[in-house]
Amino acid sequence: MTDTRVPPPLTGDELTTLNNWLEWHRGTLAVKCANLTDDQLRLRSASPSSLSLLGLVRHMAHVERSWFRRVLNGEDLPKLWDKDRDNDADFNEVDAASVDEAFATWQAEIEHARAISAAKPLDAVGDRNGQDCTHRWILVHMIEEYARHNGHADLLRERIDGTTGE
Repeated sequence: MTDTRVPPPLTGDELTTLNNWLEWHRGTLAVKCANLTDDQLRLRSASPSSLSLLGLVRHMAHVERSWFRRVLNGEDLPKLWDKDRDNDADFNEVDAASVDEAFATWQAEIEHARAISAAKPLDAVGDRNGQDCTHRWILVHMIEEYARHNGHADLLRERIDGTTGE
């Protein structure tokens, strides 16, 4: 995979800055997963952790859906990967999970998130368990969520084949 990420500009309004940083981090997870086999994507970090690159992709699909569609847009959707049964199913159940389905679901949820985000002002309010939550807060949280998990992805990728980098 060619790295097509565009570094976030050093100047710009708040919405542009937040969206560009989120896109950078989405792209970073894709780069960390690029050119690996299904087995490599399923490789766990270290016992007892169930962390894997495939698990991170599944998790981020769930996170995208939860924050943008469920919280910000008020859609009544089920959690992905049967997380009502096992809150860590996105990580725990990668051995039999379809890699193609996980990546397709992640990309579809990103597209939904982009469309919702483009239609809402930063001060738009969603409902998270009875508490107001702004679009701005969600964007900042998503950047933080990806940044944290991209650190995990960096270590996983280095363990798999020695590849490092932003």
